Formats: sequence, C-alpha cells, structure tokens
Amino acid sequence: MWQCMVYNETDTSVDFRLCQDFGLILSVFSIIYLLVCFPLGLCYNVLLVVVNLSNKVSMTMPDVYFVNMAIAGLVLNLVAPVELLSSTFTRWHAWEYNNEVYITLIILFNISSLVIMYSTTLLSLDYYIERALPRTYMSSVYNTKHVCGFIWGGAVLTSFSSLLFYVCNHISTKMVECSKMQNKEAADAIMMFIGYVVPAVAVLYAFVLILRIRKESTPLDQDSARLDPSIHRLLLASVCVQFVLWTPYYMTLLVHTVAGAPGYISNVHYLPTYYFLRCVSKLLAFSSSFAMPLMYRQMNKNFSNKLQRLLRRLHCRDQSCPNERSTVQQVVT
Repeated sequence: MWQCMVYNETDTSVDFRLCQDFGLILSVFSIIYLLVCFPLGLCYNVLLVVVNLSNKVSMTMPDVYFVNMAIAGLVLNLVAPVELLSSTFTRWHAWEYNNEVYITLIILFNISSLVIMYSTTLLSLDYYIERALPRTYMSSVYNTKHVCGFIWGGAVLTSFSSLLFYVCNHISTKMVECSKMQNKEAADAIMMFIGYVVPAVAVLYAFVLILRIRKESTPLDQDSARLDPSIHRLLLASVCVQFVLWTPYYMTLLVHTVAGAPGYISNVHYLPTYYFLRCVSKLLAFSSSFAMPLMYRQMNKNFSNKLQRLLRRLHCRDQSCPNERSTVQQVVT
C-alpha cells in the first residue's frame, strides 16, 4: 500500500507533501497505462499470436520466440490491471487483495519475466547459430518450439524456489519450517541472479559472437543470406528494449537484497522515494507487454503479409481462396 504517514516526530510537512506528490504522479501513470498501454498490448499480443499460429507453415525461428514472448505478455496483461487498480499504485483504487492474491500475482509476474528474458536470450544465441551454421537446422522452428516449452517449464520451476520464500514471508511464524525461511531478500536475490544476471551475460556473449561473424567473410555467407535482413535489426531492438524496461525493476530487487527490507532502512525519509521508484520500475516492466508486439509489428516486414492472408482466409470462410497456396509457398522459399 502507498504509505504517506508520519513515521516519527522529526518528519516534516515537506516530506509528507513529497510523499503525496509521489502518490499522485504514480496514480496518473497507472491510469494512463490502463487507458492506453493496456488495451494496445492486449490487442497486439493477441494479434501476434493468432496471425503467426494461423500461418504455421511460414513461421520462422524468430517468430516462434516472439510468439512465446507475446504469450508471456498476455500473462502480464492479466496481472497489470489487478495490481494497478489496487492501493499500491493508485489513490483511486478499486480493491484490496489479500496475501493469497498477492502471492499469485508474484508467481505470474516472475514466470512472465523469466520467459521474456530467456526468450530474448535464446533468440540471440539461435540467431548466431543460424548465421554461423545455416545448414545444420539446429535453430529450426521445430527445435525452437520445444525450447520454448522448456523455457516455460524452467520458469515455473525457478519461480518455485522464490515462491517458498514469498509464502513463508506471509504466513504465521508458528510453522517451524517457515519461520526459518521468512526472508524476502533471498527470493529477490534468486530472481535477480537467474532472471537478470544470467540472461545479461548470455546476451552479451551472443552479441560478441554475432559481431565477430559479421566481420568475418565465410563460405556460408550466401546461405545465411536467406535470413531476413530485418531480423538483425529486430533482434538488436528487442534486446535493447527488454533490458531497458526490465533493468530498473531488477535494480530495485538488488537494492532490496543489499539494503534489506524497507522497514529496516535506517533513514525512513527515503521510504517514499524507494516505494515510488519500485512502483515506477514495475510499470516499466509491464510496458514490455505492449512495446514488444508493437515493435514486431513495425519491423517485421512479413507480418503484414501474414495478416492479409489471415483476413482473406476469414473472408473466404470454408471456400478455397485462390492463390493462397502459392503465396504460402513463396514465403517459405
């Protein structure tokens, strides 16, 4: 809950007004997100998934990863209104949720963040493999679909360890097993390392390999030319956008891990600023759910063709559309 209260006698009216201003700014940001970003993200994520799954024959390796990120974005779209309409983010809150709902939101948010970050990471690595060894089909659509399944399974298993700390932090201390695990900082440290440090190192390594192979001329350059040139720009933009939007959130986890729980911060005057930055960082993380599909829509030149084929297919209904089969074959080749 957004806290604007007198912590002790030394608090001044200036501190209280600053806290009130932070709450008002955060409320405005939350309403703007719900009115603009939320419907855009929901529509474009659904569109990205439906268009690609309806054109499975023409899907490429990057398309599979972006569909995976779009599904994770839809999960974020489910979490966002529940959190943003609570008293944590806005003064004009619609509801208050209990500990069970809070833990559920944490689980869904963590799973989505892991899926998004690791999909971006593996997209970078598979792009390098496709450039370096285009005839091996190690990064084929078939293999990528199985990899995406492992990403979701790994995200669920990884979130389970953090879940234990979150659950034990919100239940009674009478349970001996949980009384020893009431440490939210440990859960944040796990998410910080697995959800940010590991993907960041892997993406950096993949980009070093990609830059190296782009500088070297190889006999397979003609084969790698079959890759859409826009994929490299889309890959670079997606990695940059994801890390820009998610880094502030993970930095707040780092601060919470190092400094301890906010209630134990020595100077209570910093609490409103900390809460404000933490909520803004989470808003930025939610923004990835609409930034990625919009960027994919603008930078992937094949998306418009897939969308037109889907619309023609819906228009033809059960009748066979002329030239549809030949169009699909042209995209595949």
